[in-house]
Amino acid sequence: MKSDLEIAREARLEPIQDVAARFGLAAESLELYGPYKAKVDHRLARSLADRPRGRYIAVTAITPTPLGEGKTVTTIGLGLGLNRIGKKAIITLRQPSMGPVFGIKGGAAGGGLSQVLPMEDFNLHLTGDMHAVGAAHNLLAAWADTSVLLKNPFDLNPERVSIRRVVDINDRALRQIEIGLGGPKNGVPRRTGFDITPASEVMAILGLSRDFGDLRQRLGRMIVGEDSQGRPVTAETLECAGAMCAILKKAVDPTVMQTTEGTLAFVHAGPFANIAYGNSSVLADLIAVRLADYTVTESGFGADMGFEKLCSIKSRASGLTPDVAVVVATVRALKAHSGRFKVRPGKPLPEEMLVRDLESLELGMSNLVQQIANVRAHGVPVVCALNRFETDHPDEIELVLEKARAAGAAEAAVSDVHARGGEGGEELAHAVDRVAEAGRAAFQPLYDLELPLEEKIRVLARTIYGADDIDLAEKARESLSRIEDWGFGGLPICMAKTHLS
Repeated sequence: MKSDLEIAREARLEPIQDVAARFGLAAESLELYGPYKAKVDHRLARSLADRPRGRYIAVTAITPTPLGEGKTVTTIGLGLGLNRIGKKAIITLRQPSMGPVFGIKGGAAGGGLSQVLPMEDFNLHLTGDMHAVGAAHNLLAAWADTSVLLKNPFDLNPERVSIRRVVDINDRALRQIEIGLGGPKNGVPRRTGFDITPASEVMAILGLSRDFGDLRQRLGRMIVGEDSQGRPVTAETLECAGAMCAILKKAVDPTVMQTTEGTLAFVHAGPFANIAYGNSSVLADLIAVRLADYTVTESGFGADMGFEKLCSIKSRASGLTPDVAVVVATVRALKAHSGRFKVRPGKPLPEEMLVRDLESLELGMSNLVQQIANVRAHGVPVVCALNRFETDHPDEIELVLEKARAAGAAEAAVSDVHARGGEGGEELAHAVDRVAEAGRAAFQPLYDLELPLEEKIRVLARTIYGADDIDLAEKARESLSRIEDWGFGGLPICMAKTHLS
């Protein structure tokens, strides 16, 4: 099979306005960025709100291995497959960070015959949203430091400034730094550092905002530190939120691109799932669900991370809840979860993982069982998608499908979208369509917002992570108490964790 790059380079692309028109986007709602990508006026989310809502499909996965399990390629391929069986489908994805693109992980445009194109544009810069987020964030950080230097009119405690700076590359040397070392005219010395841009709160805010006014209000509530009395100092306090909003004027508009088979793809916002809420933007979804029979969106990492945050955080912001969740699994990942093999980033799989091994596969199946349970805990029906590889043995494929159904999946199907594009996604598309048509979804949030923060963490740990209970350090209790004293106890929680913890 040809490489992803060869397939992407040989693909025959249509003008993006032609693709958009097929899915109901008028030319006057687009701002072209070259022939193959465009910005969509975010105000469409409001003007289309009276239209019937299409079905909302969330794609998640088992706990991924370092090689990835094909969640993005399945999201794209499912969209292609749904269009092939006569359903109008749009996909919504996050914009990738250049940090992972230039690291071991690589790009995030899908693969094989299920890609978003142009692939290079998708992975690098796109329409500049990532840079706008970084500029808005760093403006606030600079504003805070300058405020402290220039007579400190807002009484910001230099030792309690919490905002760091961001850059969209992996630069370990900047993670911990000292600033303000140029003398009394060049800042107050303190320790700080850089995070990667998708970890910025500005990125999460961009993704969760329903319109420009909502964006402005959310930016104003960003906390940059504490004053001398221990009270929160916000971007609104510093009178910086308006300037940040001006920088994000274009970033609030979702970008549209096309797939290898001409399906429309919204690409907007890129918050990580291990730190932030790990899903694409609310605005992209609100527009897509009014244009298509099916909107297929992807959540980061496994169902214990991105999908949980979709249900606990994003759905509360958008009002959209999943009709079906697709849990992606692979034979090789389930074997890896047996604990018998060492899978290393950037290294080939051990040869013994590529032979028929039902025993190891059975041992690793507990991860699939738990992730299906994690989805069903939210009242969302599951379709298990087995992302097929050439090395998979028929007995292994059948075992995974059988175990998925036994674990509570409404349907289980083989996905071959990498090798065959939409044709290889028809079986999965039919399965998703059947489950959606059956109307089995009975969405329920994992916890009530009225619960204390500690109890919300306990519910999450017990239900999703499989813990018996939680043990909070004294410092953690103090932090939770301070957050509740500031009036934030009624918000959902966003757990920062690795995908393996």
